[in-house]
Amino acid sequence: MFALLTFIAVGNAIAIAPVARRDTPASGPRERLSLNSGWRFKRWTTSPDDVSYSKLKSWVLPSANDFIKDTAKQFRRPSSEPANVTFTQPDFDDKSWEQVDVPHDWAVKGPFYSGANAVVGGGMGRLPIQGVAWYRRSVSIEAADAGKSVFLDIDGAMSYAMVWLNGRFVGGWPYGYASFRLDLTPYARVGSNQLAIRLDNAVDSSRFYPGAGIYRNVWLTKVSPQHVAYDGTWITTKSVSGQSAALDMTTTVENAALAGNTSEIEVSTDIYVWDSASGESSTKVGQFSTARISLSPGSKQTVNSTATVQNPRLWGPKPSQQPNLYVAVTRLRIGEQVVDEYRTRFGIRTVQYAADGIKVNGQRVYIQGVNQHHDLGSLGAAFNVRAAERQLEMLQDMGCNAVRTSHNPPSRELLDIADELGILMLDEIFDTWNSRKVRNDFHLIFPDWYEADLRSFIRRDRNHPSVVVWSFGNEVAEQRGGNGDATARRLRDIVREEDPTRQTTVGMNNAGPNDAFTGVVDIIGLNYQGEGRGSGAATFPDFRAKFPSKMIFSTESSSGISTRGTYIFPVSGASSVTVSDSQGGDPRNRYVSAYELYAVSWGASPDKVFAAQDRYPYVAGEYVWTGWDYIGEPTPYDLSRSSYFGIIDLAGFPKDRFYLYQARWNPTVRMAHILPHWNWPNRTGETTPVHVFSAADQAELFLNGVSQGVQKKAQYTYRFRWDKVVYQPGELRVVTYKGGSPWANATVRTTGEASQLRAATYRDRQSIKADGSDLSFVSISVCDQKGDVVPQSATTVSFSVQGPGEIVTTDNGDPTDMVPFPSPERKAFGGLALAIVRAKKGSTGKITVTATAKGLQPAEVVLEIANNVT
Repeated sequence: MFALLTFIAVGNAIAIAPVARRDTPASGPRERLSLNSGWRFKRWTTSPDDVSYSKLKSWVLPSANDFIKDTAKQFRRPSSEPANVTFTQPDFDDKSWEQVDVPHDWAVKGPFYSGANAVVGGGMGRLPIQGVAWYRRSVSIEAADAGKSVFLDIDGAMSYAMVWLNGRFVGGWPYGYASFRLDLTPYARVGSNQLAIRLDNAVDSSRFYPGAGIYRNVWLTKVSPQHVAYDGTWITTKSVSGQSAALDMTTTVENAALAGNTSEIEVSTDIYVWDSASGESSTKVGQFSTARISLSPGSKQTVNSTATVQNPRLWGPKPSQQPNLYVAVTRLRIGEQVVDEYRTRFGIRTVQYAADGIKVNGQRVYIQGVNQHHDLGSLGAAFNVRAAERQLEMLQDMGCNAVRTSHNPPSRELLDIADELGILMLDEIFDTWNSRKVRNDFHLIFPDWYEADLRSFIRRDRNHPSVVVWSFGNEVAEQRGGNGDATARRLRDIVREEDPTRQTTVGMNNAGPNDAFTGVVDIIGLNYQGEGRGSGAATFPDFRAKFPSKMIFSTESSSGISTRGTYIFPVSGASSVTVSDSQGGDPRNRYVSAYELYAVSWGASPDKVFAAQDRYPYVAGEYVWTGWDYIGEPTPYDLSRSSYFGIIDLAGFPKDRFYLYQARWNPTVRMAHILPHWNWPNRTGETTPVHVFSAADQAELFLNGVSQGVQKKAQYTYRFRWDKVVYQPGELRVVTYKGGSPWANATVRTTGEASQLRAATYRDRQSIKADGSDLSFVSISVCDQKGDVVPQSATTVSFSVQGPGEIVTTDNGDPTDMVPFPSPERKAFGGLALAIVRAKKGSTGKITVTATAKGLQPAEVVLEIANNVT
């Protein structure tokens, strides 16, 4: 029996722009204009004003009313205005303030804090996230806009956002990860309007790096008072086959007029094929039934309609399926006039949640997932489409097919990218409920805001075909006691009210099979306890026995840790080891061995996790902690800046672990990966174990042409290992076989002295758009004369640019490197360094990126500036 069977067509409501993650406004009755450029910004470490959330709470809370179901519990705005604030006034002189564009993260440029008693410690990334900041810019309202509704849409601002227009308080939203809309209409006037936004970040507000500032997109929406409401469409299907799909659509229509006659509105929606490459719709394939409603001023109404699509192209995860997409174009007409047009991108698919796993379009998909925090490495929290694409593309190359958004709502655009790439998303909202994890976290506002945050989150994201599971909590303290099951039930019920088609989970690290809390969630999501913490035994069977019909997966698995290219001796002979200063750890340099055997005390190596999953094949899969390194949480060395958990380091260079996962998750790739490197001048004659990661089942290792023996993978083993190799300089070569046939070979050599730099762009992409957002990722390798990377090189690389471009940041993946990210100079780490380059907006021509290092031949990359680059 399936625990729940859903047929669902879902997509992203994207208003009039062809794609929500593109800034192009469209002509027509609805305008959605980017407000990302032209801001003035200033930050203080202590408050510069007499404003705080607690003082203005009564004015802020009504912003949540559209998402509070019980009207009796909605908030009434005080009749008085809050006190005037100098920074909100149109005549305030902000010319001395910094000019910035958003998305903007004020903290990421540093400098890093150092020491054990830093203002911001390792957990939050040692970056200056704290303080109060003001953003100001003018907004133009044309005479032709008279009579329209004007809305401010903020996709993410960290945190306690409060907004003024022309000196008058509009509203706000305290949760830094929420997307929200504020109605500017009562405060706007024809001509120039002064917009002012205040943010307030406290120390100890997060367990990991939250970022700071208006770090996602900001939009101005101008539309008729009679319009489709904010995130106001939802498309599902009640049946689907190869021949047809029956669609249901609910559309919430709003009449924001404050007075006047009842409006007679016709609601019609056409369906088109969506081309992800061009961001355009073309072929019409169906239409929803037309509805007619009467809507009085100040009211809303939900319209239900149906449609059929013949021969539907289904959305499914790669590589076994294709992420086909459609777009629904909804038009509101009053008489013959189209007063609003609203687009909803969606995909048609079926999802089944069963005791033996998840099925998409009838095909079981084993979840090969990772956890991802929201920062983009050296770019910080400021969202960038190209950087996010790069992260997901590299994960897909590894064989990853799923991502958990730990532990907060992602950007809208990240889900757009997942829709296009065919990645399954576990969409998560809260890291804390009523009980705190750190002093100033979300628990302070949870009682007032959990319903509005949760409902708005579901409505925003429920149309994405990539989203298959909702998570409403992670490792919350209420798992045992504290009335936690009642809180969990209340949150789960809200999710079901907003979206009964998907199942829910919570990342549980404490709740056992017999706890009431565990019984509330639809899917048993286990953090580490499933495979067994440390040397402990797996608990999957205990949960299976208690909940035989529920799906079970690991919402967090492994927590393996390593520092790319760093190998520490002696090497344990075990398959999973808790890291310590004497096993796998280097406390002096704050590095962890990359033999990929080491994990934190509550975790386990990938090998142990794989074995547990293979022993219990009913487990639906895993979300590894983590896909990429992230800023903050530098366990086990808090004095560092960034994590050690990632399969890919902070700069985007794969660790050895990447190939261990690729061998399991993407086994058709003919790959063999040898570790460690073979430059050990002080280890001649000493035992230096050699491990090989490959999907092959047999391998033979040669050192300087001499066989070190043939290895065959036994059951529940996932690597080849020759633990008694005695180091001699020269060449390691491995030859592998699969099913008796040659599979893949690999070679690692002792290198010569560093003599040159070599440059490459990510995926050999030699063009860049001059839109102010597109990025090029230029990696530098320190090489010997033969072109082999010198693995222990730490030479300083200097980056420079000629032409209309700029170095945005540099990095090297070293979690201990405290040089600020914007620095154009960066030491190579493990022989590698990275520069992120951007073209100046509106420029043409070429950009030459040059890397130099003392005594080494320089390297350069020439980037063409193009108008349209995929």
